[in-house]
Amino acid sequence: MVVFNEFSTVPSLLRNVVENIHKPDETFLIDKKKSDWEEISFKQTLENADAVAAFFLERGIVKGDRMGLMIENSPEYVYYDQGIQQIGAINVSIYPTLSEHEVEYIINDSGIKAILIGNTFLLKKVLKIADNCRQLRYIIPAFEEYTKVAIPAGLDTEIISFDEVLATKNRISKTQLNEINILREALRPSDLSSLIYTSGTTGIPKGAMLSHGNFVENVKVCLQQIPVIDETETFLSFLPLSHVFERTATYHVCCAQGCKIAFAQSLELLAKNMGEVRPTVMNCVPRLLEKIHDKAIKSGTAGGGLKAKIFLWALETGQEYRKEKEAGKHPGIIMSAKKAIAEKLVFSKIKEKTGGRLKFMISGGAALPKNVGEFFGNLGIKILEGFGLTETSPVMAVTEFHRQVYGTVGRVIPGIEIGIQHVENKEMISIQTHETFNEDFDCAEGEIIVRGHCVMKGYFNKPAETAEAIDKNDWFHTGDIGRFYKGNLQITDRLKNMIVNAYGKNVYPTPVENVYLKSLKIDQLFLIGDKREYLTAIIVPNKENMQEEFKLAEAFFQKPELFIEDQEIIDWIGKDIKKHSAELAKFERIKNFKVKRNPFSMEEGEITPTLKAKRKVIEQKYAESINQMYAESVKAD
Repeated sequence: MVVFNEFSTVPSLLRNVVENIHKPDETFLIDKKKSDWEEISFKQTLENADAVAAFFLERGIVKGDRMGLMIENSPEYVYYDQGIQQIGAINVSIYPTLSEHEVEYIINDSGIKAILIGNTFLLKKVLKIADNCRQLRYIIPAFEEYTKVAIPAGLDTEIISFDEVLATKNRISKTQLNEINILREALRPSDLSSLIYTSGTTGIPKGAMLSHGNFVENVKVCLQQIPVIDETETFLSFLPLSHVFERTATYHVCCAQGCKIAFAQSLELLAKNMGEVRPTVMNCVPRLLEKIHDKAIKSGTAGGGLKAKIFLWALETGQEYRKEKEAGKHPGIIMSAKKAIAEKLVFSKIKEKTGGRLKFMISGGAALPKNVGEFFGNLGIKILEGFGLTETSPVMAVTEFHRQVYGTVGRVIPGIEIGIQHVENKEMISIQTHETFNEDFDCAEGEIIVRGHCVMKGYFNKPAETAEAIDKNDWFHTGDIGRFYKGNLQITDRLKNMIVNAYGKNVYPTPVENVYLKSLKIDQLFLIGDKREYLTAIIVPNKENMQEEFKLAEAFFQKPELFIEDQEIIDWIGKDIKKHSAELAKFERIKNFKVKRNPFSMEEGEITPTLKAKRKVIEQKYAESINQMYAESVKAD
């Protein structure tokens, strides 16, 4: 049974667990540095956090100072964060994939005093810009090989290993511990906890100011909405802690409930780590679920024959069973028997690849295609969808565990209001709260706006941008388009993404792109058509499936040409474009497309760290090819 106690700041979450839920020597963090998984207790975590706090207090760091982190998910992230937060310093986590220019901007804009660094590549990146960052006093590598990195001559910034920081625990005094306790107890919910810089699809990054109260209230209401999370859970963490979704929905939730956190080694080793850790809960993004879906379908139907027939029969059986349960009915003996057979022959094998213990996964960061959510539901793997932004700390709505409406992001969380505002005349279409929930309620779509405890304090050093985002009535304007459907919030697309064709028809790209992404031949799709007579697209094929179909060597993907001109490959993709176009209105159908050789990437500045396409960047970068598409004859109808 969960022991739930009051807490009001980020450092008080973990202290509450040790006082009321778990013994200090019980496992909190699980990490794999080399060949074995290491278990780290709550006591060890708090001792290391106190060491970090004492180290920085000795060097004059005070409440309100900004402290940087550019490191992969790891115990070191937790020690550093817990240490600085309890003395009132502010966490500024930087995406490791950002360019030198962007990292320099964030360090200077926030005034970072010290930065924790996770690997050689990131250290070299920071060393190149350190002399341009006048407030940066300490660079703290959290890896052994840092001594092999060449240090620029005349570097003013001091380099101190994180091992040296943690060694402070061997000489920490009672006086220092008392000072840390006083500072921690003096924190208030209104105090700033973190600056999280929005990656943004346009413009320069803006630092969202999130308070302790923002984070803690978000955790409380999410646990209220999903009460099945308890102190026995093991979360597998792989989404970046530099992003607000993983920070709140894994790290802070685990700190609040005393759940274990296992850190995945990398995205490439995620499948292996799932089998080793056997998590009960995971937070993920739709793209991961889409890839699992695609691989399962491909594996289950490969070669046809009896195996494929059994696989498809099992999915159909799972769907019938799911619909019966969701309708509140009790499946009969025959249906239950069929489901048990499907579970043994098909579903259990898929589940075993996740470790076999998953209670559910939470999908966030973008809309999950309805067919993907239904697929997992048919398997008996529950996917809860959530919606939020960096500026809303982040959760605004999340699926209730007992009530699933596929294609929506769930019920409004307690304590906030979500409004749907007409895009053009700004009239309010509807305002809904947790208490006004009605599973029969629908409304028209408009911009999603929100006010309440989840909304940030504003953008750091940017009063004009803050005033533009939060109006005089305290409504934060998300820039997302959506509506309420069956009482749940449903996301249509980003307001800025909207395409208006030459005939004045409005097209939201995401729902259209998701229709075409049902194809196992397509990995990414970018829709084009603003002020044009018809839609076109840049398509990134599924590399594995294309290699298998056309027997392509790796050298094919190393060619300098950005786009594939092989007519066989174009026709191969074109068949699926034509097939899925039948699901769309005529003005939503792709009439022409280019096949991109390699994926859109963060390194090329084409997508954000949360995998959203930077529309202006892509349209400008590939303008010549886009114009060429509109000059050619139509390839797909």
